[in-house]
Amino acid sequence: MARATTKSHAKRPHASSRKTSDSGSESAASDSPRRALWSGTLGFGLLQIPVNVYPLERAHELSFHQLDGRDLAPVGYKRYNKSTGADVPYDEIVRGYEIRKGEFIVVSDEELRAANVEATQSIDIVDFVDPNEISTAYFETPYLLAPAKRGEKAYAVLHAALSAKKRAAIATVVLRQRQHLAAVLVDGDSLVLEILRFAHELRPIDAASVGSSTATAKITDRELEMAEALVDDMTAPWEPSKYHDAYRDDVLAMIEKKSKTGEAVHAEVGKAPAPVADISDLTSLLRRSLKRNVPAKKAS
Repeated sequence: MARATTKSHAKRPHASSRKTSDSGSESAASDSPRRALWSGTLGFGLLQIPVNVYPLERAHELSFHQLDGRDLAPVGYKRYNKSTGADVPYDEIVRGYEIRKGEFIVVSDEELRAANVEATQSIDIVDFVDPNEISTAYFETPYLLAPAKRGEKAYAVLHAALSAKKRAAIATVVLRQRQHLAAVLVDGDSLVLEILRFAHELRPIDAASVGSSTATAKITDRELEMAEALVDDMTAPWEPSKYHDAYRDDVLAMIEKKSKTGEAVHAEVGKAPAPVADISDLTSLLRRSLKRNVPAKKAS
């Protein structure tokens, strides 16, 4: 089967959906069908499955314009030549890789695409692993992996095989002119392409260097029993819609109030932070936690 041509479209949302930026107003990506961010093939052995990749993140962030505090005029930014101080038109800006201090190699978009044509046209599966063995620290950005035209049957076969074997496919893919490690995971009736960090992008987990380790902590049977009971008592079905960004909601409420009054609104003094508990008696704290959680469970 011939490989599909790669297509790149609009920039994907920033990985952090709760970050406050200084470049615009609040935005939310539409939940309606979108154009594919990437189109190509998913290589499963000799089988090449036509697929499309769609962003799963939805930008819904608080962002603020930068203004001149004297007259509230927007603050702008200029692209300029640091040698001459002259403005540089956008179409005159090129990409340069610095090989030595002040010495650059200019690389065009066409040259980047031509560097490895096959790599930019396919998602290549290299291994199948137990998804539970992948540390959460490796997960970076999720995408929906959807079958393209004439790829539905092969897509369903791969989905069924991954489901039956309880495996994740580890693959490589080029997105935004950079090769990524990725995992193809089953999510309901669909497949998700999760971009992974490479090992060199993570610092090794060395609890000893930060003075924290479970290996040296001595816990009693009673402490473990109470902790397990609290975990059982607080266990509930995963319902992501019930969790809210309270900070964002409060900031928006404050902004709305200021908008209606037309005056500056001073934030109300909130509750004082709870004092740091003495954790020397873990059993007592766990027992109190269990008792406090009982009314909440009954109310729900």
